[in-house]
Amino acid sequence: MRVVLTGGAGFVGSHLVDRLLADGAHVLCLDTLLTGRRENLRHLDDPHFEFRQHDVTTPIEVDGPVDYVLHFASAASPVDYLAHPIKTLKAGALGSWVTLGLARAKGARFLLASTSEVYGDPQISPQPETYWGHVNPVGPRGCYDEAKRFAEAMTMAYHRQHGLNTGIVRIFNTYGPFMRADDGRVIPAFITQALRGEPITVFGDGTQTRSFCYVTDLVDGIVRLMRTDVHDPVNLGNPHEITVLECAERILRLAGSRSPIVFRPLPEDDPIQRCPDITRARALLGWEPVVPLEDGLVRTFEWFAARAEVRG
Repeated sequence: MRVVLTGGAGFVGSHLVDRLLADGAHVLCLDTLLTGRRENLRHLDDPHFEFRQHDVTTPIEVDGPVDYVLHFASAASPVDYLAHPIKTLKAGALGSWVTLGLARAKGARFLLASTSEVYGDPQISPQPETYWGHVNPVGPRGCYDEAKRFAEAMTMAYHRQHGLNTGIVRIFNTYGPFMRADDGRVIPAFITQALRGEPITVFGDGTQTRSFCYVTDLVDGIVRLMRTDVHDPVNLGNPHEITVLECAERILRLAGSRSPIVFRPLPEDDPIQRCPDITRARALLGWEPVVPLEDGLVRTFEWFAARAEVRG
């Protein structure tokens, strides 16, 4: 099994590399290292692994057969895509076109890493795949939301017009080791602040909800979907909601920290509720998350605590 994976030096991508290699695959990892980190892959010493620093918006040349093309290249956190809005849009548009073309040329199955952000600030919860979303295309988050919505549309167009074997995974909030401390997402931000004894910053009043899926659970679902012929989008995430304030309080208890919680204005278009309906994943993949939030938080906290730059 030979896999081409874009964005393989990122948080989810690096965990996916580990899983694919453990399953016996040959993996060609492509990443610009704009937001991914080479150190996420430095533990690898495997003849079946190849890393290539490459911009996915430009043509990809691969000799020999390819069984799967997985397009995971994109800035994924608000800090990153707000800093790089045009590159984010290009990764979703041109990057999808390039990787779909590669999959078509190789006769490979194509899997797009999409996102729960295609649902925007949802008006129904939990969000099923049939929900079309409530998205502001011209707001600051539009560069990410619309890049992924366009990528989904292009993926389905290749499936319908060219008969390409495609899949789409809509990834909900995920956490675990290899996240960047400075990427702005809730769990690494809270853990880093708690370890440093800094105030915990909660945006809004903290009553907005998230549903956090541990990264190994997510990767298991991705691999299961990859190996199917399912073409319609599939949500992968943890259906158990908690408030952002409750998440902050749990991390403070875990750290034994007395850091105060401070509240800041909610960013524009930040979703108030985020919870996946995973009925389709259960039925088609036999998948649901198995790592409890408390266990995942402990593993993630320990990983961050071992890093000197986080403690600093």
